[in-house]
Amino acid sequence: MIVEIISVGTELLMGSIVNTNAQHIARRLTHMGLDAYYQTVVGDNPERLRAALDIAFSRGDCVITTGGLGPTKDDLTKEMLISYFGAEPTEDTEALRRLEERAARRGIALTDSMRKQATVPAGAIVLQNDNGTAPGVIIERDGRVCIMLPGPPKEMKPMFDAACEQFLRARSDKVFATVNLKLYTMADKGIAVGESPVADRLGSLVDGENPSVATYAKEDGVLVRITAAAPAQAEARAMLAPVVAAARAAIGEEYIKYAEEE
Repeated sequence: MIVEIISVGTELLMGSIVNTNAQHIARRLTHMGLDAYYQTVVGDNPERLRAALDIAFSRGDCVITTGGLGPTKDDLTKEMLISYFGAEPTEDTEALRRLEERAARRGIALTDSMRKQATVPAGAIVLQNDNGTAPGVIIERDGRVCIMLPGPPKEMKPMFDAACEQFLRARSDKVFATVNLKLYTMADKGIAVGESPVADRLGSLVDGENPSVATYAKEDGVLVRITAAAPAQAEARAMLAPVVAAARAAIGEEYIKYAEEE
């Protein structure tokens, strides 16, 4: 399955907030062995969101959206996607019950704008929100899947975990194992080696596809990431071990600050 992430929110485009949701989702997709090649940020505009969905589904099977599920007028993601998939809107009983209880605890009336959060596509999987108001949704039609998640990270992260358990894990035929080798900087030990010399030392190791070996220049020192993909975690780690050993030997132990598994 090829997954694309679409982050919805004008505040993201304006730089008012940092898009930590996409980072979290991308990391989890990698660990599950699901391919994600593109990320898109789009404002709270139904036409532009529709165009982004058209592009995403032209190159993948599944789209994960974050944001736009709340009670305000600019929260249009769910309504737009109900229309996009040609689904019938229906009110989820459990989501409505939670909204009513929340309003009662606060001593306020449940307004129409608050109630609209309980509207979902008929036949969809509803992801109840234990940390906020708007439920998430998984809708699947004609070989296309969309997972709609709320924008606030404290709501999105546990709901994404639920989506993983209920839906995404069954769509992956591989898992990844990764070891990061962090190298010393001059400030650490008075020795340092830059990204280009590290790549030269690694030689043909960087040409491998599985396991793959990549170098990254960081402000706090060069990072060497070694990743293997396999049907099971034990198999991936077994593939990883000899390549990690070869990389350590090529770089030189005196330059390696620590090794960390992901």
